[in-house]
Amino acid sequence: MSLALARRHAQPLAALFPGLAASAVVALAATFLSQHYGAPVMLFALLLGLAMNFLGQAGPCAAGIEFSARRLLRIGIALLGLRITAGQVLALGWAPVLMVLLSVVLTIAVAMGMARALGFQPLFGLLTGGSVAICGASAALALSAALPAHPQKERATVFTVVIVSTLSTGVMLAYPPLLQWLGLGDHAAGVFLGATIHDVAQVVGAGYGRSRETGDVATLVKLMRVAMLLPVIVFAATLTRLRSPADGEAAGPRPPLLPGFALAFALLVAVNSLGWVGPGLQALGSEASRWLLVIAMAAIGMKTQPRELATVGFRPVALMLAETAFLALLVLGWMRWTPSA
Repeated sequence: MSLALARRHAQPLAALFPGLAASAVVALAATFLSQHYGAPVMLFALLLGLAMNFLGQAGPCAAGIEFSARRLLRIGIALLGLRITAGQVLALGWAPVLMVLLSVVLTIAVAMGMARALGFQPLFGLLTGGSVAICGASAALALSAALPAHPQKERATVFTVVIVSTLSTGVMLAYPPLLQWLGLGDHAAGVFLGATIHDVAQVVGAGYGRSRETGDVATLVKLMRVAMLLPVIVFAATLTRLRSPADGEAAGPRPPLLPGFALAFALLVAVNSLGWVGPGLQALGSEASRWLLVIAMAAIGMKTQPRELATVGFRPVALMLAETAFLALLVLGWMRWTPSA
C-alpha cells in the first residue's frame, strides 16, 4: 500500500523536475551575475528566462516551469509576510489605502467607458480594467469566471492574460528609471510601484530590485490591491445577473474570491506582528522567499511568448495601454497632491 502511494506521488514530481531544475539553474545564473555585476537579480532572472523561453513551450520542462511561475511564486510571496509587521502597515497611513480604493474604482470605470467608445462590450472593459487595476492575470481569470457565457469569452480572457502579463513586464523595467528621474525616494517609489504594476511578481521584482524598503512598501500596497478582488468580483457577478439573468450554466468551478497566497501573507504578517517568530526563522523565511521569487521570475520569463501579440488587433492593445497609462498618471497625481502617500 505505502509503496503504491509513493509511486503515485513520484510520478507528478518526476514530471515537474525538468522544469523546476531549469528554473533553478536560471535563478542560480542570475544570482551569480547579480553578485558580480551589481544589477538587480530579478532583472537578470527575467532576461535569462526570456532568452530560454523555448523551454516554456510544450515539452518535458513545461509543467515544472508552470509550477515554478505559479505555485513557487505564491509561496515566495506568502513568505514575504515574515518580513513585515502590522506596525509597518499602520505606518503607511490612511493615504495609500484611500489611493488604492479610488484608483481601482476609477480605472475600472474609465476602462468600461473606453471599451464602449472603441466598440467593445463594457464587460470587456471590466475584464481588462480589472486585470490592470488589481492583480494582472489572476484578476483576469477570476473576473472571467464571474462574467456571462459568450462565444468570444475565452479569446478575450486569453488576450487579456497575454497583454497584461506583457505590459506588467514592460512597466517593471520602465518604471524604476522613471522614478529615479522623478527623484522619488524609496518609500514613495514603493507606493507607486505597488499601486501601478499589474502582476505581483513584477511588483516584487521592481521593488526589491531597488531596495528592501521599496520592496516591502510595494508589496504591502500591492496586497491592498489584491484584496480589492473580492468586491470587484461581487460587482462583476451582480452586473452579470442584471444584464443576462438567463445565463445559468457554469463552466467549471469558480476560483476563490481571494488568492490563497494573499491570505497566507496576511496570516504570516499577523503571526510576525505578535512576536511569535524568532529572528532565526525570520531570516530563514526571508532567504527562502528570495530564492523562490528569483526562480519564479526565471520561469515567468521562460513562459513569456511575445509573438502571441502578433495575432491581436490594435484596438484592444490600445485599450489596455490607455488603462495602464491612466492608472500611472492617476497615482502620480495623487502622490503629487497628497505627499503623505
